[in-house]
Amino acid sequence: MTSLRFREDGSFRVLQMADVQDGPDVQPDTIRLIREAIRTADPDLVVFTGDQIRGYDPAYIDTFLRRRGEQPGARVRAVTELEAKLRGIKRHIVASETTGIGDAHDAHDNFEAPDAADSAGIPDGTVPQDTPHTGSTLVYSTQSKPQSVEQPQSEPRTMDELMDDTREKVRRTFHGFLGPIVEAGVPFAATYGNHDFQCGILADEQDDIYREFPGCLNPVDSIEPGTFALPVESSDGSGRVAMSVMMVNSGDYATESGQPGAPKERDGQYPAYVVNSRGLDLADSDGYGTPTTEALAWLRDVQTQLGERNGDGKPVPAIAFQHIPPQEFYDCLKEVPAWTPNAVEGARTHAGHCYVLDHTVCRPGSRLGEAIGCADENVGEVDALREAGGYFALFCGHDHKNAFVGHVHGLDLGYAPTCGFECYGPKSRYRGIRLFEFRENNPAGYVTRMLTWGDLVGRYSSNEVRVWFEDHCVTDAIGIRNELRRPQVFAVLAGALSLGFLAVVRSLIKPRR
Repeated sequence: MTSLRFREDGSFRVLQMADVQDGPDVQPDTIRLIREAIRTADPDLVVFTGDQIRGYDPAYIDTFLRRRGEQPGARVRAVTELEAKLRGIKRHIVASETTGIGDAHDAHDNFEAPDAADSAGIPDGTVPQDTPHTGSTLVYSTQSKPQSVEQPQSEPRTMDELMDDTREKVRRTFHGFLGPIVEAGVPFAATYGNHDFQCGILADEQDDIYREFPGCLNPVDSIEPGTFALPVESSDGSGRVAMSVMMVNSGDYATESGQPGAPKERDGQYPAYVVNSRGLDLADSDGYGTPTTEALAWLRDVQTQLGERNGDGKPVPAIAFQHIPPQEFYDCLKEVPAWTPNAVEGARTHAGHCYVLDHTVCRPGSRLGEAIGCADENVGEVDALREAGGYFALFCGHDHKNAFVGHVHGLDLGYAPTCGFECYGPKSRYRGIRLFEFRENNPAGYVTRMLTWGDLVGRYSSNEVRVWFEDHCVTDAIGIRNELRRPQVFAVLAGALSLGFLAVVRSLIKPRR
């Protein structure tokens, strides 16, 4: 395991990469952004804060899981089915292990993923050879999915075979976005979001796959995949922990609404989910998940352990990273009238209220681009951080258009926006990676800034049409109202309506002459 340590000059740099959210062949623009950020920042550590995998990608249509514990491929989103048709990807017939025949819905009703040791893989510490597409030691495919993998098979395939295919696709994704990091020799760590598991490979097995790559710091003995501490030792070589980076698995989807007497999710809700799966964001009636009670207890216990390691019993300065933000992130905003320009409407428990950044608590350069997608239930994570002592910041991903940092409840609460180009998000120039610069004598006085595509590469990506659609696409009435609050959008629509009105008036007047 790599030992993290402050540099001789007392500095330590971390890059937060949020929501890569890509399929087997990572977008070249995403890889370029990561490479340029590594070159510019010269980081000591890279942290991935979840949704590295676009679990709902058509490439995983045979093994897709809407929720953990479901039958793979049984509940595929309508939009995924449509995207699969557009890309020419067809679902396989799943053969029964006993009869050799079947379909995608009758095999492996109680499916459990095989152990990682049983899957086909690559040896630890090795990487693929160079390809014509790049000068890299890792595969950065810019081609469409290979026909041998994606085209329908002439014979039914077993679920085990389909799961093996998915494992290899996950490895391809990891090869893509980890390439510049591994080449630079930078240690990295990853936690998980609400889409990673949906490819069919759960977090514990993804942990195993990450550890196949040099520099991975995800430990084998963590309390759960994605929840662990990364102590950073002092520069003098004494072994004293001067700061710690805490990775937290914030869960994926709630299993119950949290309301007293509320029923668990029902199969009867599925038709509504299929019709508007993008709008529901797969959260259905119950919303997003939260850290487990074990993770919350660990946040307190780990500070005790680090204090004992240092010999003084004191909590160490610590920053936590996770995917889904807690409800306290809304305290970085202020409520405003619905007609306020650039206001965003809250989600779920905060629906019906409009917000803008509260600049009295937010740092300069903060951006609010969408509602905060927190869980319906507040499990007291922020309180746990304060009670444990030492924690000075909590940073998340999840909400791709947000990039603000606010100070509330004695903590900095902040975001990194998406660094990917295969998912929804802001304009190309605002997609980026967050840089943290810590000082050994005062880690809580850190400096952070965004390394954006606009700063590192240029104003436009290689596919601005797609990015424009991802920035402006709407799936529900809230999305439409948020778009209309954007002055540029409102001005364009108002101008178009004015021209249309003038044309109608002109057509009515002209015959009378």
